[in-house]
Amino acid sequence: MAQRKQDLLSKLADRGEDVVGKLADMPAAQRLFDAAGGLTKRVDELQKRIRGLDALEERVTALERKVDRLSKGSGTARSTTKRTTTKRSTRAKAKPS
Repeated sequence: MAQRKQDLLSKLADRGEDVVGKLADMPAAQRLFDAAGGLTKRVDELQKRIRGLDALEERVTALERKVDRLSKGSGTARSTTKRTTTKRSTRAKAKPS
């Protein structure tokens, strides 16, 4: 039985080598392998960019807090000041008779 398993494994290994050899000769398979290699490079670049987003999110959050603080501080000063300007009319005044 052990001899039979060994024969089966050696047959599978031979067939696997044949398939790999045939795939290497096929142009479509070569393009597929090239695309897979390029994909790994793209994924690495994407991971680097995503890591940079965390720092940007922290900066945006800090800036939002700062804007909120500044808008609260200036909002109270505006509401307490009164307007002293008068409204002007463009119509001519009627002459007294």
